[in-house]
Amino acid sequence: MAEIINNTVRGIGLADPKPGDAFDTDAVSLLLDQCPVHAATPLTECAGIAQEMGAGRVFLKDERSRMGLGSFKALGAAHVIARDAADVVRETDVEWSQALTGKSYVAASAGNHGLSLAAGAAVFGARAVIYLAETVPEGFADRLRAKGAEVVRAGANYEASMAAASVAAENSDLQLLSDGSWPGYTKLPFHVMEGYTQMGREIAEQYDGVPTHVFLQAGVGGLAAALAESLRNYWGDAPRMIVVEPEAAPALIESMKAGALVTTQGPVSSMGRLDCKTPSMLALATLARDADDFATVNEDEAAHAASVLATYDIATTPSGAAGVAAALAGVGDIDATSSVMCIVSEGPEEG
Repeated sequence: MAEIINNTVRGIGLADPKPGDAFDTDAVSLLLDQCPVHAATPLTECAGIAQEMGAGRVFLKDERSRMGLGSFKALGAAHVIARDAADVVRETDVEWSQALTGKSYVAASAGNHGLSLAAGAAVFGARAVIYLAETVPEGFADRLRAKGAEVVRAGANYEASMAAASVAAENSDLQLLSDGSWPGYTKLPFHVMEGYTQMGREIAEQYDGVPTHVFLQAGVGGLAAALAESLRNYWGDAPRMIVVEPEAAPALIESMKAGALVTTQGPVSSMGRLDCKTPSMLALATLARDADDFATVNEDEAAHAASVLATYDIATTPSGAAGVAAALAGVGDIDATSSVMCIVSEGPEEG
């Protein structure tokens, strides 16, 4: 285990940034009810992994089948685009499939956010342009193209591709749709995060009782923040919520130490979808209020966790296994009385 810190402002949060408005999970569910490919993903108990952790019970929220896109990100950008389409349909008599004809979205992505954007754009007739860093596997680029997206390679890391996408949006009619947020850019990323709260609703309905530990992996922090707020609403203060990042990209843990949003430096991580050096402003604010601990895991720990999951026929990446990695590494003081919940956030890489 690389590092763990306790959140000394739990329940209070930081003075700046402050959390945004409360998420409207009911509105998310109403939109998803109209989607023919939407279904709840499973929450599965795994006794073998519980034994590996020394826990009483372990539950895995398995996002690998989410809406056919292979990760929780299917709930994010596509949710924002569906909201835009719903606004058009309410005001006109246009068909849903043509509601956003002529509209163009652009984003930077490590793969999964881009897939959600591309899929949502395709459903409602919009154009999708996705900027990828050179480190993103070509298999992800091919999957984006298969969804109808235009792929642009830019920069050596996510931050460089994000900068390029932002410039493209400023110089054209492209609508920037990021899963990160910063001063002056909060509305759309808020609704990206809001889409993820569907997971929280499903977990609360599927889990009998309240777990002792919840492990939430983080890149810019959108998933972790959405679930932390959502699950606090259902379960209150009882679960110990632990945010997990790569040692190579400790953006949230370093921001918590500083008491403000900071950008970190580090090598490229094998946890590619979590390899984000600057956190989302909104996510940091929410997690400062709702998370109990912030931890990092190293490359070997994440690879080991993915290998352990594979022995139980749960194929994922080091990113998808990061929460499990922290629990296996001893974060959270887990013992035989512990009931642990982790997120398997994506399926295996292709290409």
